[in-house]
Amino acid sequence: MDERRIKKSLLSLKAELQTQEDAFQETNKPLELDQARLGRLSRMDAMQVQEMELETSRRRVLHITKIDGALIRLKEGEYGYCYVCGEELDERRLKIDPTTTRCLPCAD
Repeated sequence: MDERRIKKSLLSLKAELQTQEDAFQETNKPLELDQARLGRLSRMDAMQVQEMELETSRRRVLHITKIDGALIRLKEGEYGYCYVCGEELDERRLKIDPTTTRCLPCAD
């Protein structure tokens, strides 16, 4: 495992997610449900879109937190090992999700 490459990849992903989250927070406003302007279905659609955007934001923040954890593990020399059993994680698994903390047997 090339730690510099992993760190660079994690930092790049974090920066991208943070940029998206910052843009969302700037444009996120409470939903105005003006019944005179919007029909019932339009209001329901607007509420659904807002909830989906909030859930996307929640997942983005969670992913940033997982990246921070991976960076800490990398710094402490614990990156790439299962948090539960201590076994080395499969490199293919880390390529798919570089923030993973458990091997397959422990994840089940």
